[in-house]
Amino acid sequence: MRSVVRVPEVRLLLLERLAAMSRFLEEKFAALTPPEAAERLADGEFAPVEQCWHLADLEREGYAVRIRRLLEEDEPELPDFDGARVAAERNYRSLDLVAGLAAFRAARAANVAALRRVPDAAWTRGGTQEGVGRITLCDVPAMMDGHDAAHRAEILEWVRARVGR
Repeated sequence: MRSVVRVPEVRLLLLERLAAMSRFLEEKFAALTPPEAAERLADGEFAPVEQCWHLADLEREGYAVRIRRLLEEDEPELPDFDGARVAAERNYRSLDLVAGLAAFRAARAANVAALRRVPDAAWTRGGTQEGVGRITLCDVPAMMDGHDAAHRAEILEWVRARVGR
């Protein structure tokens, strides 16, 4: 994987976009009632509460671990994060939306802060991620951004579908 995140100006813009994901979630979901937050519009798609808890858990158990291990270990083997399995095991639909939003906000803020502290020379530290292959630390923010983009699209579709009913 190759990333333009090695360019400091691009990295700063990317980190700002990553930080903005919390605001996006708040804008789209904060006013929902618990039944609305648990509403799926199609089978296999996440409800808002599931979106928030999935993003929070991935942030804490996926990205935070990858960032830490890439900084601290030489060539770590990084496990995949099976979001669908974790969502089913933890029954995200039964959890609190507000707590999910807060969990994501805190985890994302911690990861963005950690990434802001990475020295220039450390961005090329690498390892192998299960299901992906060789990655370097500079790939992680780009991966986060791509994942955010996919969820933003799903969330906007959920909002459009719900308004159109």
